[in-house]
Amino acid sequence: MIAVACVFLYLAIAKEFEPLLLIPIAFGMLLVNIYPDIMLSTKDSANGIGGLLYYFYLLDEWAILPSLIFMGVGAMTDFGPLIANPKSFLLGAAAQLGIYAAYFGAIVMGFNGKAAAAISIIGGADGPTSIFLAGKLGQTAIMGPIAVAAYSYMSLVPIIQPPIMKLLTTEKERKIKMGQLRPVSKLEKILFPIVITIVVCMILPTTAPLVGMLMLGNLFKECGVVRQLTETASNALMYIVVIILGTSVGATTSAEAFLNAETLKIVFLGLCAFAFGTAGGVLLGKLMCVITRGQINPLIGSAGVSAVPMAARVSQKVGAEADPTNFLLMHAMGPNVAGVIGTAVAAGTFMAVYGIM
Repeated sequence: MIAVACVFLYLAIAKEFEPLLLIPIAFGMLLVNIYPDIMLSTKDSANGIGGLLYYFYLLDEWAILPSLIFMGVGAMTDFGPLIANPKSFLLGAAAQLGIYAAYFGAIVMGFNGKAAAAISIIGGADGPTSIFLAGKLGQTAIMGPIAVAAYSYMSLVPIIQPPIMKLLTTEKERKIKMGQLRPVSKLEKILFPIVITIVVCMILPTTAPLVGMLMLGNLFKECGVVRQLTETASNALMYIVVIILGTSVGATTSAEAFLNAETLKIVFLGLCAFAFGTAGGVLLGKLMCVITRGQINPLIGSAGVSAVPMAARVSQKVGAEADPTNFLLMHAMGPNVAGVIGTAVAAGTFMAVYGIM
């Protein structure tokens, strides 16, 4: 596990694969495998005092840190492309195919329903939601492998997605240029987080911690009257939370807990989920391309996984490889942010199914 931690550090520092997340995760992994007592729980301690990272980890179990990260993501995200092109919601929904495919796959491989649900969210390429759902469903024993798999696949988006995108599309489709998005008014951007919160949380109340915090952060950004809150949520608070969450997640990967067949199954299912999610978005993009007579480039469907904004950048990169004058980034941001909402809704659905509030 020390060697694995060093490999992750190399990928984060030398290759710059999602270093903001991978460095604290890898260092937490390094610490716990050198000094296991840094994750000692209070009930196992002779004097009732736990290890430092155990207290960090409690914030993960209580779903505090994932919710705060969603607020920071909301404060940094522009929902304008999604508002300008509401059809993007469909692409974001299609990319959640991987979640449900992995859910049934995990059940077939012997996991119970709650464990399968927690594992399946890896398909959304959304680390905070994976941690949130694992904690809510009481799957803390496998939270470490789930979180590491989710964040690893988030960082490997530029490697995993392009082959799938190219396999499922023709060069002609990849060259499709999309028209300019309509301008979105400030009023629309202010009303969007309020309306989404009301609609989504009334239909599925279990999504409130994630969707609510995401939309609160975005409202900070768009209303324009709370600059200090916006700056705090998107910068200082966001980075503090990422450090604590990443280090504590890494610290769950002790050799005893991580090096087993169950972990390999989780990593495999996560990869399958991510591949199915990417494929689902691209395939619906192809269908919409046919229906609209070539007005939609299928590549933007791959951005429906919620790795913001990396998945959208990959859509742009693959499109530009086919035609350097093709600019898909803003079009891909619509499905990308829809995917964030979609993954949160999927997590809320599993919580409702298993009676977790």
